Amino acid sequence: MKFMLRSATMASVLALGVVGAHAADLTYEPVPVAPAPFNWTGFYVGVHGGVGGADVDSNFSNPDFSANWSDTAFGAFGGAQIGYNYQFAPNWVVGAETDIAASGIKASFDYNEPGFDQSIEAKVDWFGTIRGRLGYAWDELLLYGTGGAAYGNLKAKAHFSDAPDLDFDVSDTQWGWTIGAGVEYAITPNITLKTEYLYVDLGSVDLNGYNVVVDAVGDTSVDAAFHTVKFGLNYKF
Repeated sequence: MKFMLRSATMASVLALGVVGAHAADLTYEPVPVAPAPFNWTGFYVGVHGGVGGADVDSNFSNPDFSANWSDTAFGAFGGAQIGYNYQFAPNWVVGAETDIAASGIKASFDYNEPGFDQSIEAKVDWFGTIRGRLGYAWDELLLYGTGGAAYGNLKAKAHFSDAPDLDFDVSDTQWGWTIGAGVEYAITPNITLKTEYLYVDLGSVDLNGYNVVVDAVGDTSVDAAFHTVKFGLNYKF
């Protein structure tokens, strides 16, 4: 009888030891923690650069006749932006952004012959936008549409070697509109990269006087609408 009690007691101790060992293992086993999803809410600042261009349409008219022609404009631009995003419901992102950039987008016409040179140039000297943004986020990836107001400085100049009194160099700041879309990706909690397309329409540059293309005096209107593709780097606060 004593032997049976002793055996039962030892078996109980061993069983408790095994259970205790398993309990200790369960107690100290680390539990993996899922990383928090990226949140787009917050202010940001950044820089951008890209290229832009279009077929620049021009129109000339006077009481005797009218004419239309087109030149190809192209150039690079670069600048900075600032904005704010708010994420809600739970993957939608709404925001606002304003940017400004120096620009080399221009169309030019040159004609040269012995003893005579002429050149005409239409250029977007700088431009900027004030836009709203609405997008959908998959964690670090954001796809969005954007649109709003655009503004910029347009220049037009001409030089005639045989008639310098007809030279002109005019500049005007104008307002217009813009629309586009983009994709942005967060490579760290604070740094994002984006690619964006915008169509920008700044109206037209209007000139009155001699037009070398048609060799006549009248009113000339040069459209200032162009496409842009840019890459940007933002720092999110």
